[in-house]
Amino acid sequence: MKAFSKRNRFIARIMLGAWYKLGLFLLCYQIISLEGHPEGHYIAAVYEHRSILTPNPKVLRDRESALRLMNRNLDLYEEQVMAAAKEGVQIIVFPEDGIHGFNFTRDSLYPFLDFLPSLQSEEWNPCLEPDKFNDTEVLQRLSCMAIMGQMYLVANLGTKQPCNSSDAHCPADGRYQFNTNVVFSDNGTFVTSYRKQNLYFEYAFDTPPEVDYSTFDTPFADKFGIFICFDILFFEPAVRLVKDYGVKHVVFTAAWMNQLPLLASIEIQQAFAVAFNVNVLAVNNHHPSLGMTGSGIHSPRRSFWYHNMESPEGKLIIAKISDPPADAELLWNDTSSTYESYRDFFSKEPNCENDTDAPCNGFPGWSHEAVPSFHSTMMYDNFTLVPAWEEQGSLQVCSNSLCCYVDYQRHVLSDDFYALGVFDDLHTVHGTYYVQACALVKCGGPQFETCGHEITNATDTFDFHLWGNFSTSYVFPILLTSGMTLEIPGQLGWEGSHYFMRKNQLSEGLLTAALYGRWYERD
Repeated sequence: MKAFSKRNRFIARIMLGAWYKLGLFLLCYQIISLEGHPEGHYIAAVYEHRSILTPNPKVLRDRESALRLMNRNLDLYEEQVMAAAKEGVQIIVFPEDGIHGFNFTRDSLYPFLDFLPSLQSEEWNPCLEPDKFNDTEVLQRLSCMAIMGQMYLVANLGTKQPCNSSDAHCPADGRYQFNTNVVFSDNGTFVTSYRKQNLYFEYAFDTPPEVDYSTFDTPFADKFGIFICFDILFFEPAVRLVKDYGVKHVVFTAAWMNQLPLLASIEIQQAFAVAFNVNVLAVNNHHPSLGMTGSGIHSPRRSFWYHNMESPEGKLIIAKISDPPADAELLWNDTSSTYESYRDFFSKEPNCENDTDAPCNGFPGWSHEAVPSFHSTMMYDNFTLVPAWEEQGSLQVCSNSLCCYVDYQRHVLSDDFYALGVFDDLHTVHGTYYVQACALVKCGGPQFETCGHEITNATDTFDFHLWGNFSTSYVFPILLTSGMTLEIPGQLGWEGSHYFMRKNQLSEGLLTAALYGRWYERD
């Protein structure tokens, strides 16, 4: 009873401190009704956090000094929980590395790690049972926050688990160190955890001996799946959670360094939501100097996002989203929309080579006029491209087994240079994975070698129909316009052996329209 009373006094103290600081926040959220939570919807929040970092992460510290740093970040988390609670939020998500930071060695990370027990059928409430396990101070504070806000809470931290020589995978120092997401219910009970499978040069952490397929249900929506950052580019566990575990809502924490034109954080977040018809609660760390920004709450048909390379501040995003995810049926192609009917949109016929795989094959009146192809480095890969110089036109470009095609019309014709590019090969920089990509991109200047540069503004708006004969069934549609603005494809899906995306009437100048295919079997 004594410990319980002490814990209650602790909760009261941190709640009082948090309420006094609410006026400091900038909130970004949809105007929503908070008179109860109507069936079929829930209110979610993600907080893009500018984490307070240790000045030298490679210097060894003791547990006490590590906790002092982490508590500074947790204080900011508490403030956001209380702000979100005022808006009726039912689940809040915090980013990868938001509590402890990054760039540690294995030994310098150790004082920052909480012990995460292996709980099978046993329940544990760290806030109300603080003495049950040692080295669980961070878990205790997160559990208390969930109670304070009366909401589900997902956060990322480093965890440790002892092991010995009877475990063939046990590291030489006798412990596992995992990059871990944890989930707490609205009464502070520990729900589940997920250990990151696909580490991104994170040498202080271990890959788990087995893949975690972590899911959880809530009173307001089911089923949620969890993964972290680099995981989103791989089949395990991200795709399998959706494909085999029936996940309809994804919690995605990240410390993602943006790379245009194809892998800015908000691009891949939205693309995953659209490709798999799921809701995605995605949150990034906020360190613009490291290229880290971009968070959002994405449904298959709408996105609320934050991307800011100028502001030093984090951001809380709140939105009401549907359960199950909004039906994406209107995005998908039906038999009434054909390549021939789309061709009629243009005043002249598209070009086509005599290719048995080409969707335009079979229209003998079409002719192909040679367009010069060139190579340029995009995303560290050697793309083959053809220029899109004209106000309207039809282009084709091929590499290995993939041919990409576009019919396009520009409504604003400036001096901006666009090109259609293709890549069909193994990506080998900053990770190894097989990519098939078709991309219509704005280049950085008039020279061919500027195609692939990171561009954030454009004036030319397009109508376009982009398609390719992909060998993989996993294709992610990306549509980004000027000012890092996301747009939803007008129509997409499979038509025969080709995957396509179509969009008319872009609201802003086009930066990237891409079909980003992942051929997992060839990784």
